[in-house]
Amino acid sequence: MSLTASSVRPAALAGAFYPAEPSALRAMISDFIERAPLHQVTPKALVSPHAGYIYSGPIAATTLKPLLARAEHIRRVIMLGPPHRMPVRRFCVPSVRAFATPLGEVQLDPKFMAIVREHPGVIVDDAPHVQEHCLETQLPFLQQVLGAFTIVPILVGGASADEVTALLSRLWGGDETLILISSDLSHYHDYSRTQTLDEAARRAIETLRPDQLGEEQACGRHALRGLLARAAELDLRATTLDLRNSGDTAGHANRDRVVGYGGWSFEYAAQARLADRERQQLANVARQAISLGLKHGRAAKVSAHTFSRTLQAMLATFVTLTLDGRLRGCIGSVVPHEPLVADVATNAYKAAFQDPRFPNLTQAEVSRLDVSVSILSHPRPMESSSEAQAIDALNPEVDGVILEARDPQGQARRGLFLPHVWHELPDPRQFMKHLKAKAGLSPDGWPQGARLWRYRTETFH
Repeated sequence: MSLTASSVRPAALAGAFYPAEPSALRAMISDFIERAPLHQVTPKALVSPHAGYIYSGPIAATTLKPLLARAEHIRRVIMLGPPHRMPVRRFCVPSVRAFATPLGEVQLDPKFMAIVREHPGVIVDDAPHVQEHCLETQLPFLQQVLGAFTIVPILVGGASADEVTALLSRLWGGDETLILISSDLSHYHDYSRTQTLDEAARRAIETLRPDQLGEEQACGRHALRGLLARAAELDLRATTLDLRNSGDTAGHANRDRVVGYGGWSFEYAAQARLADRERQQLANVARQAISLGLKHGRAAKVSAHTFSRTLQAMLATFVTLTLDGRLRGCIGSVVPHEPLVADVATNAYKAAFQDPRFPNLTQAEVSRLDVSVSILSHPRPMESSSEAQAIDALNPEVDGVILEARDPQGQARRGLFLPHVWHELPDPRQFMKHLKAKAGLSPDGWPQGARLWRYRTETFH
């Protein structure tokens, strides 16, 4: 099919991947959205599946439903997905002015399309887009959820994570711009193998590790790897909204060859906030871990799979205990290594019974104990070639800071301050001096080879 810049790409999958009749399509999407759980997230970027709606529609609905609350703000969607019909070397965009679905036309964004066409590695070619389903299948959902918006449709071939990140940085925009990565997960394994592969993909996505996303774990991996790298740069939190496969949706009769589907939201860590009920659950888990520690003398085992997907996320946490306004214990994780709910339980127990600065917590203290949970964002490197440069880079009252260096004997040292330490040490110079001391380093001078990271926290009681 030959297309021109004044033409419209017609719907190629209507009647196959989803209903061709508008009222039937609207009814199907409405039913999916009504049945989908609503997650309390504010996405800057999303990852959504792209199979036939009977297979991936429920997962797409869960992924896109949070956009209902932001529909009036989003005016542009940057769409990236993998080519299935024709090879693309790096990036490919069409020449048309609009994409059509049974629900109407969606205009391409002229300003942003001009930016994309000027970017290195981008070709303009309609042929790979004509029969491609990865972007088309997203449009009816977006039309129903957002109403009026423009798109920037990009097929991503073998581009590296750095190349995708460079392109995303030019198209990132503000609250009016949504980034949407279209990707299914593992393909055509048996049900058990699919779950294993998709859970590994989940961990890579939640921990923002593009290097951990394997070749057989996501067909849109090239675009997704770039998003993960960009998310790490900008301190975004990834939340798993849904994770199922065709054996869970429309393929119950045949679980020998299934396809995995997942939905993820990426929001700025400074804006990320768990739902109140989930905050309360984590606070309760922390207190129960302390109570069980007092009773049995050991850490509690948490069955993470019995909690929501949000509380199963791979996130690092700290648990801080205070007694009559004074610190009574504080232990945590810097790098995510277990589900959020399990990490909270582990760190609550350690803060109560394994903080070397304090004796073990007693039963008499429990009733007066305040328990605070902090969820850490992805640590980002800071300039640290000199102490003056490091102090100048600090954001008082906002930054949590990690310091790593070697002492004069060559031993590795590390110190960490949570953001609430700023209340006690509001002067950046004193903050840094005490951080060095906490790391076991001399408070005077700047250790050679010192490295700093900043992070933010979501903290609640």
